[in-house]
Amino acid sequence: MISENSELLKSGAACFGIHISEQQVNLFSNYHERLIEWNEKINLTAITEEREVVIKHFIDSVSVFRFLPEGTETVIDVGTGAGFPGIPMKIVQDSLKVTLLDSLEKRIRFLNTVITENQLSEIQAIHGRAEDFAREKSHREHYDVGVARAVASLPVLCEYILPFVRIGGYFIAMKGSEVQKELDEAGKAISILGGRVKKVEHFTLPFDPMERHIILIEKIRQTPTQYPRKSGKPTKSPLL
Repeated sequence: MISENSELLKSGAACFGIHISEQQVNLFSNYHERLIEWNEKINLTAITEEREVVIKHFIDSVSVFRFLPEGTETVIDVGTGAGFPGIPMKIVQDSLKVTLLDSLEKRIRFLNTVITENQLSEIQAIHGRAEDFAREKSHREHYDVGVARAVASLPVLCEYILPFVRIGGYFIAMKGSEVQKELDEAGKAISILGGRVKKVEHFTLPFDPMERHIILIEKIRQTPTQYPRKSGKPTKSPLL
């Protein structure tokens, strides 16, 4: 990573109260190199220029730390894609136990390459669908925090993610500029699945006018056993 972008990463993270060490800069740099290399073989991201990756992927990913409840130990990143925000979260806070879940096996191979090369421990990349894994005893209502970065509409995301979150834990939805319509539509799903909206915060990323929202949903009661519904159903027939 060129020095200008290293400083950009450090400064951007500092805007969210995060200190990035030189060792962590090196991990992010290797991550970027592998992202570009693998992106030529499989579709991981449309954003490839280093400065843009630093701002729109790395800094955006670590913005989630402001909303991470104190004492968070276990995190699941659903629909992680190229590993955002899960891998940057792990790089920044090594004590986190992170699960990356994605339905495309090629992406899992990429994630495992990044994990292995950077010698990241207590982080696993799983190939599968949220609808299936949320029914497994070892994953259901197991995590302190579930996170997703603009993977689907909020009603659909709630059905994917709230079943993974323990009572007292949180679902953190990372969204773009327009969220009110999604929030209005998601009210029924949030209630049915055992959650309640705790906070909605609007902000812009450092060094970029890109508008972002964080929606923080607290898990206040158990998700009924019939959810999530079988594969494909949450997307085709959201709980509206």
